[in-house]
Amino acid sequence: MSSTLPTKPHRKALIGSPSNFWLHSSQAGFDLTHPSGPSTPTEGPTITIQTTNTPITIAPSNSALVIIDMQNFFLSPAFGRRRGAGHSACDQLIQHAIPAARKAGIRIIWLNWGLTDEDVRNMPPAVKRAFGFFAVPADIQFKAGGEAFGDHPESVTLNSHGNTTERSSAYKGLGANCGILKLDGKEVDAGKLLMRDQWNAALYAPLEPIYQEGIQLPHNPDVWIHKDRMSGLWGAKTACEEFLEKEGIKTLLFAGVNTDQCVGGTLTDAFSKGYDCILLSDGCGTTSPEYAQKCYEYNGAGTYGFVTSCEGFAKGVEAWSGFERRILSQ
Repeated sequence: MSSTLPTKPHRKALIGSPSNFWLHSSQAGFDLTHPSGPSTPTEGPTITIQTTNTPITIAPSNSALVIIDMQNFFLSPAFGRRRGAGHSACDQLIQHAIPAARKAGIRIIWLNWGLTDEDVRNMPPAVKRAFGFFAVPADIQFKAGGEAFGDHPESVTLNSHGNTTERSSAYKGLGANCGILKLDGKEVDAGKLLMRDQWNAALYAPLEPIYQEGIQLPHNPDVWIHKDRMSGLWGAKTACEEFLEKEGIKTLLFAGVNTDQCVGGTLTDAFSKGYDCILLSDGCGTTSPEYAQKCYEYNGAGTYGFVTSCEGFAKGVEAWSGFERRILSQ
């Protein structure tokens, strides 16, 4: 007498609110395509991606790949950056995630530090401290008003713990002059730390031509958005949020550096503001200990949204494009 295993019943669920909801199927996983109604088919193509614990389906038309802080200051050897997790993430983005986004017509947002003089003047001390600061001899009087916060010829550089450091003046804080650096045997004027239009705030060299190619696309060109905090979505409204709302983008795939700082800060704010969050685990990296990366991967999959790899994302796009080709050939 043969025995068969009992089959699990197929169930469906509706999660969220009338204005922002997901669908779930015990067979197909989570549907993040945001149709106009629970029973209304999604307009346009959809892509199914296998994440670490469930399939998800997204709509390219309302999705974006958000690449955070892949800038010279964080990655260039001119700043003494040895090859590490951020450089590996860059490789994965170039090999898998960016081509996949291009193929699917998913918008690419380059979300980067890009400060103005006003930003630096109004920056809270906790944020400034994170990038180092300077100190002067105790017998020197601070200048009056805003000039008290400017650099001084006799200053020394301190790290975020308040200890002196041998690092360059770049670590005197946001807006400080980084000075002349060496790169491939040449001298580079690195400019003021993480200020707009400065070399140190430009994209890391392997990514720059990709961005230049992306902004020339006739449809869904790449966009560069400045941010003035670790999170690009902090506060009531930022330039990034304004763009997402204008373009109707609801699903965000996150990559960049550092996972547990600017990437993680933006992701958690996006989660709180109701965006769909997908962390590309190998498309982001950090100089922090490994547990910091693991923490975001764990919570990214269990609480904030979903986690997949750059190749996993690319496989989902490739399966979709193969299906599209088969339909068109019939």
